[in-house]
Amino acid sequence: MADKAKEKAAKKSLLDAAKERKAFKEEQAKKFPAKIPYQEGDPVLSIRHIDITFGSGRKAFKAVSDASFDIYKGETVSLVGESGSGKTTIGRAIVRINPCSAGAIYYKGEKISGKLPHKESRELVRKLQMIFQDPAASLNERATIEYIISEGLINFKLYKDEKERVEKVEKAITDVGLLPEHLTRYPHEFSGGQRQRVGIARSVVMEPEFIVADEPISALDVSIRAQVLNLLKKFQKERGLTYLFIAHDLSIVRFISDRIVVIHLGKIVEIAETEELFAHPLHPYTKSLMSAIPIPDPILEKEKELFVYDPSVHNYEEETPSLVDIGNGHLVYGSPSEIASYKKQREGE
Repeated sequence: MADKAKEKAAKKSLLDAAKERKAFKEEQAKKFPAKIPYQEGDPVLSIRHIDITFGSGRKAFKAVSDASFDIYKGETVSLVGESGSGKTTIGRAIVRINPCSAGAIYYKGEKISGKLPHKESRELVRKLQMIFQDPAASLNERATIEYIISEGLINFKLYKDEKERVEKVEKAITDVGLLPEHLTRYPHEFSGGQRQRVGIARSVVMEPEFIVADEPISALDVSIRAQVLNLLKKFQKERGLTYLFIAHDLSIVRFISDRIVVIHLGKIVEIAETEELFAHPLHPYTKSLMSAIPIPDPILEKEKELFVYDPSVHNYEEETPSLVDIGNGHLVYGSPSEIASYKKQREGE
């Protein structure tokens, strides 16, 4: 009798969980429809209240919580934060590698998170490309550079004949500063900077509209970093590309970004235009990131005081925090009393 009662309770628990999941999906479908109004000048990519969770049940881990921001056509938005803050997780969700457990991602008004018809999914793969952080791990060591760059063209049949395929591949390799004779070589024959150039060529040969650049220069020497950044800016100017640039080094982000999104432990804590953020950092976590930027002068660097972020300064038990626009397109995450304090800081500076 006891075993039957346990079995009955287990079945009821499973049914209740299934009902909860169904109700949650229906609620999400109402909140985030398959299409939203879109016209020229609207954000080309819109992230709406997304959660990204790994695992399930007791082992579930929420890597990103209630993240929202927009990216407009032709701009570079940088997503910055320390390692493990959820930057790459969001980038991989945009290119449909990581599924969203709540919220939605829209591209040109079309919902791209969740299940999509095969044709639409394939088209998004072409339009949304990603440059991965580790050029050594993201390239097939057994394939020639020609095949690596050609693979997308072949899979999507983006050429009329063999001659056009070769021309497209040669143009892609020369555009990133390498030579056509490099096409017969293998990834292990190149330096880190050259491998990253191959990764960029592989992305741009698909003629994408949007590129997620996941810390594309973190594994490179300082002398090579400027070359890769200039290359990305060159492609943006020539082809009208839109970038989400993921990084943890704010000094680099300042050079390439139009706007900056700061993330801490899966929560967006501040969003602002680049110069606005550097001139008026408001959230304590942003201030700690700013203080970590190295100063070229060794004497000043030695005398510099680091600002250490202490999450215990926030008291969110009595007041509910939210991301609020305090003016000048500057959004900060905080409780009502913190937002009032941030406004005073901004007005007083």
